[in-house]
Amino acid sequence: MFSLADLEAAARLVYGVMPPTPQYAWPLLAGRAGCEVWVKHENHTPTGAFKVRGGLVYMDWLKNQQPTVTSVISATRGNHGQSVAFAAALHGLRAVICVPEGNSVEKNAAMRAFGAELVVHGQDFDAAREEARRLAERDGHWMLPSFDPLLVRGVGTYALELFTEVSDLDVVYVPIGLGSGIAGLIRTRDLLGLKTEIVGVVSEALPAYALSFEAGRVVTTEPAPTIADGMATRVPEPEALEIILKGAARVIRLSETEIKNAILAYWTDTHNLAEGAGAAPLAGLLQERERHRGKRAAVILCGGNIDLEWFRDQVLA
Repeated sequence: MFSLADLEAAARLVYGVMPPTPQYAWPLLAGRAGCEVWVKHENHTPTGAFKVRGGLVYMDWLKNQQPTVTSVISATRGNHGQSVAFAAALHGLRAVICVPEGNSVEKNAAMRAFGAELVVHGQDFDAAREEARRLAERDGHWMLPSFDPLLVRGVGTYALELFTEVSDLDVVYVPIGLGSGIAGLIRTRDLLGLKTEIVGVVSEALPAYALSFEAGRVVTTEPAPTIADGMATRVPEPEALEIILKGAARVIRLSETEIKNAILAYWTDTHNLAEGAGAAPLAGLLQERERHRGKRAAVILCGGNIDLEWFRDQVLA
């Protein structure tokens, strides 16, 4: 997908807009997990999530390679949309974002604040994605996918930071939405010649990637609600699945309760707010704590964009 030189060039581009995010070893989390726990804080970006890295790299390519494009369109549950809006604004492009009905109120507000025009359509992400494709063809927008090698290269820069700063990691847990985060981790690990185990996590309510990993082929699921909207995918990307099949150790399912408990653990142990998908890797590590006693683990806190009302009523209550 990309070389180490490509990844380093992407990192330089990203650092022209934002600094590297920190990775901290939190002792209270280590006490919970029974092992050393490093948190990669992708909640500390200009959009509060890792996706901004991919948006910056993709939009730079688009502006240079397709200079006649004036508007882009994409679909999202929130973090990808904020990334697209943020990066599009830097290049003077119009951004149209399709979101499903009932999407996060605060993520919608953030996308609009970054300059996006929102279109609400369908019951879930996949329905919103189909609407984005239809509007792209009808109105002439550039269709910006939610999974693309350029997006993977951009988000892979957080993996480069993590692996460079923390040596000898035994395992990294990462959420799977459409797959750019885990794909970037796998590719970066392989480029650096590391043996670190990479474990993907999904919601048991929407286990499409877990089922696909187990079957070795794309398996779709029916729509279902989940608190981890960043993992609310029922139609896996074939290209992402191919990378996961070759490079991930396993893909595990998480209950809604496990994810909620991990959100609360982040709040009490680190005073960081994590959205559902952002807390899911910690939930995965805690589910598998017996595997990693005394080892060195990392979890990707991929985003902190959680609605305050939901956090108060569902987690703190």
